[in-house]
Amino acid sequence: MAKWGTCDFSEIEKLQKQFEKLSKVDIDRFCQEVAKELAARLLSKVIPRTPVGQGSFEVIKGKRYTIKNGGTLRRGWTANTEAEAEGGAVPDATTYAKSLRIARMGNNYIIIVENPVKYASYVEYGHRQEPGRYVPAIGKRLKASWVEGKYMLTISEKELESEIPALLERKMKKYIEECFNNG
Repeated sequence: MAKWGTCDFSEIEKLQKQFEKLSKVDIDRFCQEVAKELAARLLSKVIPRTPVGQGSFEVIKGKRYTIKNGGTLRRGWTANTEAEAEGGAVPDATTYAKSLRIARMGNNYIIIVENPVKYASYVEYGHRQEPGRYVPAIGKRLKASWVEGKYMLTISEKELESEIPALLERKMKKYIEECFNNG
């Protein structure tokens, strides 16, 4: 009978253990982490793109007094209510994204990113107005019948969509390497 030689299966057994460990990894937790990172990236794109108004002012005896600062709409992205956005004490995008709730529907993980400021949709998509009407807050008459939207969220979503495949590839590679190297 011929001798075939010896074979060292230790590397194959090690690989088998690593695959077993990978199968036990909490994929749900990984997906939630990725979803929160995507939400944070979306917020980091939409916040700087959101226009900031001058605020509302009141003129008393020829002097101009600030009643409310601008930026409520921008702060609204990380606020839970409009009053919170007006107050100014809101968390940064990453901290806020980590606090968001994730809903799971089948194989999909859903995070809702919204702006609670009541006029946010008008700034996003545009709105009609009555030309010639005097607006005391700005001290001018309206000229155009339609104000074009800024599309800050729409543009940010499209930008993020193109970055998602590369981001997921990096995250998956890092996650698999951690599982294999720490095994």
